[in-house]
Amino acid sequence: MELVNYTLEWVWEVLDEVLNEREDICKCEKCRYDMACMALNRLRSNYAVSESGKIITKTKMLSVQEKTNVLTEVLKAVEAVSKNPHHNNGSQGV
Repeated sequence: MELVNYTLEWVWEVLDEVLNEREDICKCEKCRYDMACMALNRLRSNYAVSESGKIITKTKMLSVQEKTNVLTEVLKAVEAVSKNPHHNNGSQGV
């Protein structure tokens, strides 16, 4: 049995897609984790354990609204972190 947060997986997937399109954004590990953390803190978690739960959760996340929510929060996080990357000023991050 495995506990899976599909929102976490989806945020990483969308973040990778967004960063691949942007040459002007830092893609270091610290910035990527700050971006993911910021987006995840604004999104609802979607955990599943059973096979049926995984199917239901994946299906729910295919909705246009869920896709829009994830993309919106990832884009906000990318912009926020890129304007104030924590790796440059030595602070602790998000």
